[in-house]
Amino acid sequence: MSERLKIRTPKSPNSSKLPRIMARKSSLLKQTLIFSACTILIIYAFFNTFLSSSTAAATTGISSTTSSLFAEQISRENFQEFPEKATENEKKVRVFMYDLPKKFTTGIIENHALARGSSDLSKVSYPGHQHMGEWYMYLDLSRPDLDRVGSPVVKVNDPEEADLFYVPVFSSLSLIVNPARAGTVPGSDPVYSDEKMQEELVEWLEEQEYWRRNNGRDHVVFAGDPNALYRVLDRVKNAVLLLSDFGRVRSDQGSLIKDVIVPYSHRINVYNGDIGVEERKTLLFFMGNRYRKDGGKIRDLLFQMLEKEEDVVIRHGTQSRENRRTATRGMHTAKFCLNPAGDTPSACRLFDSIVSLCVPLIVSDSIELPFEDVIDYRKIAIFVDTESSLKPGYLVRMLRAVSTEKILEYQKQMREVKRYFVYSDSNGTVNEIWREVAQKLPLIQLMINRDKRLVKKDSTEPDCSCLCTNQSALITSL
Repeated sequence: MSERLKIRTPKSPNSSKLPRIMARKSSLLKQTLIFSACTILIIYAFFNTFLSSSTAAATTGISSTTSSLFAEQISRENFQEFPEKATENEKKVRVFMYDLPKKFTTGIIENHALARGSSDLSKVSYPGHQHMGEWYMYLDLSRPDLDRVGSPVVKVNDPEEADLFYVPVFSSLSLIVNPARAGTVPGSDPVYSDEKMQEELVEWLEEQEYWRRNNGRDHVVFAGDPNALYRVLDRVKNAVLLLSDFGRVRSDQGSLIKDVIVPYSHRINVYNGDIGVEERKTLLFFMGNRYRKDGGKIRDLLFQMLEKEEDVVIRHGTQSRENRRTATRGMHTAKFCLNPAGDTPSACRLFDSIVSLCVPLIVSDSIELPFEDVIDYRKIAIFVDTESSLKPGYLVRMLRAVSTEKILEYQKQMREVKRYFVYSDSNGTVNEIWREVAQKLPLIQLMINRDKRLVKKDSTEPDCSCLCTNQSALITSL
């Protein structure tokens, strides 16, 4: 039994070699796998390098070919180079100012001085008056470009480059060359003839190539005084007219579409103090000519109603240095300033009121106002129709009901737009006039092209550039 237990199963002769054989096979398999992996990596790297080079070469070739074709196309279309970015001046409307004969410009200044006894013409200058905007427009285009920074137009010296042509005639000054009631020298002809000046101006213009080319449509003429150029208005009506209102201009002569309403030159000193009502003790102030024609007849009626009202100052006065000082004090110390119509719907007093921060009370049913595309006048003025203004006590009751806060708001808004009414401001009235003139250019070009194609015109029908103004009734703004 014990011997049986000691008997063991005999070993195979190869059994001891098997582990060594398996180890060698495993090692060989690993080497084979490593070699295969390395081979694959080498092949991948080789093909990747080759394909990348080929693709880059192909891309370069395509790019070169495309550039070549593009360059060839540009050459075929005669584009030698890309256009440079337009300069600021190249974007602006180009204006050429005529070098008018002296008798239409500085000669009028000299005649004005001579008519008042001046003997030294070397010292004369353009006299101050309410329509001297024509002088500031002339000065603007007489200055070098470096002094006209911010202007909406650029001055050109070659008329062939011009979009518009400015005619710098002093038409408003011409009207007042002869002193009132002293227009003649005893035993001789009148000292000066405004009518003759007008006729000679138009004769000169009609000889100019650029006026004839488009019948004057691309010309700009300042006629600030309502009577300026009255004798020849039909012959210059195609031009852009710079007018104070349309009171004496027919609907076929002027319109808001074609022309520009410009402000009077203020005659009252600009108020430079702070907004407030503490120093403004007067409720309503007016100083001016009591007796006017046409729509201005309302002045006398308003005088009769208001001259006895408490804290209302209303005085008759004509233009003089002393009266301007009195008016300055009055406007600078009043809350509201009365602005009735004059001989025409507008008057200088409105602009005196604005620069004085005295809230304008406008009583003029047909008034047109400058720069209404950017100024909402309801924020700086009170409008009352003529009929309502003549009701006993109406104006005074309305003004006394206006709160201090509302007056301060009016003053704040006036201060913000004051520059629009100061011709001497480098960024004031002149720039705003040119801005509005420049906006007319597309219409001017349309009318020029339209004129060229029309074969027959009915002269009895209004021109399409005309627009009847103030067709609706005025509504009191408070």
